[in-house]
Amino acid sequence: MTNKELKLKSVFLRKSLLKYIYNAKAGHTGGSLSCVDTLNVLYNRVLNVDPNDFKNPNRDRYIQSKGHCVEALFVTLADRGFFPMSDLETLCQHKSHYIGHPTKKVNGVEQNTGALGHGLPICVGEAISAKLDGKTHRVYTLLGDGELPEGSNWEAFLAAAHYKLDNLYAILDYNKQQITGDNSEVMNTDSVSEKLQSFGWAVKEVDGHNLEELEAALNSGPLEAGKPNFIIAHTVKGKGVSYMERNLKWHHGVPTPEQYELALSELNEAEALI
Repeated sequence: MTNKELKLKSVFLRKSLLKYIYNAKAGHTGGSLSCVDTLNVLYNRVLNVDPNDFKNPNRDRYIQSKGHCVEALFVTLADRGFFPMSDLETLCQHKSHYIGHPTKKVNGVEQNTGALGHGLPICVGEAISAKLDGKTHRVYTLLGDGELPEGSNWEAFLAAAHYKLDNLYAILDYNKQQITGDNSEVMNTDSVSEKLQSFGWAVKEVDGHNLEELEAALNSGPLEAGKPNFIIAHTVKGKGVSYMERNLKWHHGVPTPEQYELALSELNEAEALI
């Protein structure tokens, strides 16, 4: 896949997640739009995973700690062939496996997540296990910045540094907003970089919508030998749709028919410029 095709893929994934949120009349729109570029790069340029052999013990592990933004994950997995995209027509319907958070009943999902602060601790255990077994696969997780205040994250930050888990990559979808307001107003966790470095992590900051920067950071060897890796991806909540960007209404807003058509029009225009 060329760089141009990768950029076009991000537009396609944005259109797709909006389609299924619109049809389901439910979903976490803003955060899914902010993290979809990260997922695009992970699944198309970074992760060693095979939809036809998902239980391979040597596969890389990806766990989405910000589980409420599952729509971005679902469309990415479907696009990679883990299941038919048409399955998502049942999103949030009775008895569907495609619900509002990741579940292992869906092919390609490693762990049930949704309660914030759980993904990183699970990944610490996965990374320790890999070290003990002499395995070379990597463990990745995506955190929401609104979940950083959860105490379980900080216990995991300590443990990961203590056990020198340089096979662990934590990515922060740093859009600086959560459901009730800006992070700085709800629970200020700045400076994230300084805090993580003081905990013994290697930290790199990137533009979370620059696919080349994301790929370079996530495909590197350990940022520092013997230290877990923390990638701060600066993003925009609602990225790609002008009226959704940085607008808290769209944390889990569902567009009207007119808004949906406007969003598609803007994304089509962006696609034409790539």
